[in-house]
Amino acid sequence: MKEVCYDVVVCGAGVAGGAAAVAAAREGANTVIIEKQCLLGGLATSGLIYIYLPLCDGNGKQLARGLAEEMLKRSVEYGPFEVPAQWGGPAGGDPGIAGNRYQCCFSPAGFTLTLDKMLEESGVDLWLDTLIIGAQKEENRISAVEVANLSGRTLVKGKCFVDATGCARAAKLAGAKVLSEVNHVTPWMMEMASDPSFFHFTGSLHIRPFGEHKAEYAAEPPYDGRKVTEFIRRGWRMIRGHYDRFGRNERRENYPVHLPAMPQIRKIARIDALYNLAETDAGKHFEHTIGAAGNWYHPDPGWEAPYESLVPKDLDGLLAAGRCIGAAGYAWEIFRVIPAAALTGEAAGTAAALCAQEGLLPKDLPYSLLKTHLRSLNG
Repeated sequence: MKEVCYDVVVCGAGVAGGAAAVAAAREGANTVIIEKQCLLGGLATSGLIYIYLPLCDGNGKQLARGLAEEMLKRSVEYGPFEVPAQWGGPAGGDPGIAGNRYQCCFSPAGFTLTLDKMLEESGVDLWLDTLIIGAQKEENRISAVEVANLSGRTLVKGKCFVDATGCARAAKLAGAKVLSEVNHVTPWMMEMASDPSFFHFTGSLHIRPFGEHKAEYAAEPPYDGRKVTEFIRRGWRMIRGHYDRFGRNERRENYPVHLPAMPQIRKIARIDALYNLAETDAGKHFEHTIGAAGNWYHPDPGWEAPYESLVPKDLDGLLAAGRCIGAAGYAWEIFRVIPAAALTGEAAGTAAALCAQEGLLPKDLPYSLLKTHLRSLNG
C-alpha cells in the first residue's frame, strides 16, 4: 500500500475542517485535508444550510473573531448577500436575514469556491473524493488513516490529526468512544417558487426547510447505513408531499432545483472529551478557553469552549473540531453550527500544528503556548 506523511492530517473538509487546515498551514505545518465529497463546506454548502449564524451575543457584543470572522466576511464573495452594514458591510447591502446580529447568508456554491481559495492560499494539500476507511494506532496514539479513492488505497500518516468529519469517523475508526443523540428530520432544499419564502435567496429562488422538531419527525441513534438511508428518504417523502399539492401548470413555477448532497443529520457522533460541554455551561468562563460562540436561538451571554472539549479521553494524537467536539444536549446545538465550527476548527488546527512541531500529544500541549497563537483570542 502506498504511504504518505504529513505534519497535520485533517479529516473532513466542512467549515470546521477548512478552518483547521488553514490554521495549521498558517502555523507552518505540512497539512493535508481529506474529504469524501467533491464539495467543500459540509452541511453549509452541500447541505444547503446557507446562513452564517451570529458571531455576537445578540446584545451588541462580538464573541467570535479569528477565522470565524474571516470566513464570514469572505463567505459573501461569490453571492448576492453582504455582511450587515453595522458590522462593517456596505450601506444598503442585503445580508439575506433580518435582525441586527453579526450574521449573513451566502451562496452555498460560492462559499465552496471561497473555501477552496483559502486552502490554496494557505498551501494546504486537498484530497477530494477520498473516503477514510480505517485507522492505525501505535499504542494509544493514532498514527495513520487509511483512505480509498480512484487511485486505490493509501496510508496517510501524520504527527497529529484533526477529526472534523461531522461524525467522529476518524476517532471511531481508531477505537475511541463516540456518542450520539436524537435528530429531527428537517431537510433543506433549493427551489423555484412563486410565493415568497422566509428563507429567500434571490428572485424566485428560495431555500425551503421541511419537517418539524417533533417526536414523529425524529430519528434515534445509532446511525448506521440503513438508518441514514431511511432518514434521507423520509425527507424526500416530505418534499414530494409538498410538490404533489401543485397541478402540472403550477409546477412550471414551483419545482425543486437542488436537494442536499449529504445527510442533514446534525448530531451523528461526537467524541467523549476530557470536558464535555453541557447546558449548564452557558455564560461560564473556562481557564483554558479557546473562544466563545453565540447562541443563535436567542441572545445570551455566550458559550465558551475549553481546550479540553477538543481532546478525547481515550485516544492520543487527535483533536476534534466542529460537530465532533465534546458537547451534549443544548450545548451540542450551540457548537454544531458554522461560527462554532470555524472557532473550534481554528483552535484544533493551531493546536495540531503546535503538537506536530513540538512533538507533543494534544493532552500535553501547554495552554499558554496555544493561547499565544490563537487569533480568535487575540483579535
